[in-house]
Amino acid sequence: MSSEWNTSTIGAVCVKVFSGGTPKSTNTEYYGGSIPWLRTKEVNYGKVYETEQHITQLGLENSSAKLVPVNAVIVAMYGNGDTAGRVAVNKIPLTTNQACCNLVVDPEKADFRFVYYYLMDRYQELVDLKNGGAQQNLNGQLIKAFPFVAPELKEQEVIATILEALDDRINLLRETKATLETIAQALFKSWFVNFDPVRAKLEGRAPEGMDEATAALFPDRFDESEFGLVPKGWRVQSLDTIATFLNGLALQKFPPTGIDDLPVIKIAQLRKGDTVGADQASRDIKPEYIVKDGDVLFSWSGSLEVEIWCGGEGALNQHLFKVTSEDFPKWFYYFWTRHHLEDFRQIAASKATTMGHIQRGHLTAARVCIPNEGMLRVATSILGPMVEMLIESSLLAQTLKTTRDTLLPRLISGQLRINHLTE
Repeated sequence: MSSEWNTSTIGAVCVKVFSGGTPKSTNTEYYGGSIPWLRTKEVNYGKVYETEQHITQLGLENSSAKLVPVNAVIVAMYGNGDTAGRVAVNKIPLTTNQACCNLVVDPEKADFRFVYYYLMDRYQELVDLKNGGAQQNLNGQLIKAFPFVAPELKEQEVIATILEALDDRINLLRETKATLETIAQALFKSWFVNFDPVRAKLEGRAPEGMDEATAALFPDRFDESEFGLVPKGWRVQSLDTIATFLNGLALQKFPPTGIDDLPVIKIAQLRKGDTVGADQASRDIKPEYIVKDGDVLFSWSGSLEVEIWCGGEGALNQHLFKVTSEDFPKWFYYFWTRHHLEDFRQIAASKATTMGHIQRGHLTAARVCIPNEGMLRVATSILGPMVEMLIESSLLAQTLKTTRDTLLPRLISGQLRINHLTE
């Protein structure tokens, strides 16, 4: 920390520090109201604009829950895994359960955004303070007494503004990606699953949202198949015939050498989208087991997910498929695999094992409908660029996240000073 900065405690820069409460869960009159009620699993580094649950005024009055004003810094005190110690800022008035510590920052002493980023950077130090029995937790006294070292208020504001601008841009890119994916999936489902244009033509209507040339590529009737009705001239195949599903390696057999090693991409890395803190493996593996940005990954065991990887180069671990195809475009096998994901999850959940999974036979049993070549080309001209935009948005968000994570400890500690920006 910079020697010129002031040292105090989190409690000293807050007007109020308090936890919340939980209305009695068996009383239905306490839930389903209009008052947002936040739980620790929703405290996950960001701005809170909504909550999963709401309580009633009666629930508020008959519990320890309290209204938390906008722009409080909320710290998760309880929770297994990495939950305890995470922080968020509420952008709406809300209530919380008792596992949240709510910091109402004094605006004359500190910028609430700086406090948020300060605690975000000090996550591990907060975690190290956890105490208790089977589930170790934080508590309000520990958080109030936590050291707070900061520059003058004006410099806090500049630092917080820089970091917030990066976060806002990252969130905007993620929202753009989510919107694009929703639109692309809806179009894919309409054309290739529900066959809406074919049904429209069969009923004598013009297909919606397309020009005459595109509409002409869709047939106007169906053929019977063993799997039901399919557009005339289209064919049905197994999912594993349109793409190769390459299972990963047991990478403990390829220990790191210390020279140009690769991060190991497991289910956990796929879910969070990066390899920060990942195990390492030797690069001495076949090239097809090296994952690159833009590859489609499918975790088939435990937590089943299908994602386009944008977290940098890595080594493909077992329990993950890398999905590729020499015959069909990426959007086609990506959306078809995602289409079957919910069925795969149900199959995995039915397994009488600790870790549900699917088998290759389930890929064979999953069916896809393949259009004629002209239709596939037109769809590729529309859906292909959309998938590329998804990838570009993800990569840019990842770059900005890396920039933020690099700047955060330097700005918060005073290692990187920005005094000239405040003059």
